[in-house]
Amino acid sequence: MEQLTGWVTDNKIPVGRTAKTLFDWLNANASGLFDAISVAMEALIDAILAGLEAPHPFLFIALAMALTFALQRRAGPCVLMGVGLLFILNQGYWTEMMQSLTLVLSACLVCMGVGVPIGIAAAHRPRLYDWMRPVLDLMQTLPTFVYLIPAIVFFGIGMVPGLLATVIFVLPAPIRLTQLGIASTPPALTEAATAFGATPRQLLWKVELPSALPQIMAGLNQTIMLSLSMVVIAALVGASGLGVPVVRALNSVNTALGFESGIVIVVVAILLDRMLRMENRK
Repeated sequence: MEQLTGWVTDNKIPVGRTAKTLFDWLNANASGLFDAISVAMEALIDAILAGLEAPHPFLFIALAMALTFALQRRAGPCVLMGVGLLFILNQGYWTEMMQSLTLVLSACLVCMGVGVPIGIAAAHRPRLYDWMRPVLDLMQTLPTFVYLIPAIVFFGIGMVPGLLATVIFVLPAPIRLTQLGIASTPPALTEAATAFGATPRQLLWKVELPSALPQIMAGLNQTIMLSLSMVVIAALVGASGLGVPVVRALNSVNTALGFESGIVIVVVAILLDRMLRMENRK
């Protein structure tokens, strides 16, 4: 048995070496593609950050409260939004919050723009979803720090590798929930629409997507929450935002700084969750 064990361990499958060879080949032969992706991501990040930082903090708070009321039609979430943002401003983390919101919004745009069409395709093609499922499982269970290694190799240090790692980690959520929503469309609705002569495009836009809207919005909510959970990890590769003071507090064992920045991250997550929660709308 010891000889068999030694033979198994001596003949190691070159998983890591194969991955390194692949990354080295991509870095040498696809640098132009990665540069283009980096430029596009940086442009998206800069545009969103400029838009968020343009208004005065008090004007931003008023606009956020108005948007919350427009979405929820209730005073409670609107007041909570105002109090939460004032608390963040009071704690001195306004700039860091804007930078983290930029990362979150960028990840949401990319993940929803890519994940919703893939989820629709997966719902219409069960075999495709069966093939995708282990890939999605891998994307969600592989430690997020592993994503940072090729991201740094391909894109260097900064917001772009943080955004890329966030997108890879978050993307399965909108895909799965969109697929669930489209696949769960009541057969009676689709049969009635087909009987009245609806084309596949009309069936998608007028029946399946409205029926799947709660699940799609749940996917958006999960995308935001998971993106916020990545702000600290993204800070390890140079991304700005609320993760930076957390990392700084960890390095210096600064309890006060760590607790402050951690509470601010929680407040941002609560505010975004209350703003987009579907069941509160009327």
